[in-house]
Amino acid sequence: MSGYEGLWGYLVLVMVGFLPSDVWRLLGVLVGRGIDEESELLVWVRAVATAVLAGVIAKIAFFPPGSLAAIPLSVRLMAISCGFVAFLLVRRSVFAGLVVGETVLMAGGFWLTR
Repeated sequence: MSGYEGLWGYLVLVMVGFLPSDVWRLLGVLVGRGIDEESELLVWVRAVATAVLAGVIAKIAFFPPGSLAAIPLSVRLMAISCGFVAFLLVRRSVFAGLVVGETVLMAGGFWLTR
């Protein structure tokens, strides 16, 4: 039994962190099967989710937390703009937008805060 003491933390993490949220995801998949993607309710939910995300991005850009505050506003806005353009150019790829935005943010922060 002495080889398993270190695994209790992982078991607690799975039981408390993963399973409770996973139940809601599964329930969402089961309930969402019958919903039409173009229904007014889903269009509204998507619009609200997009607005909340835009608000969070704006808050982080204009009132940055922690070490992000050391990076100039112009660099933060340029990173957002470049990331959005990459998102649109690479067939609406969130990954491409994220990589380009992060790259511009890190490069600008590196070159302008020296």
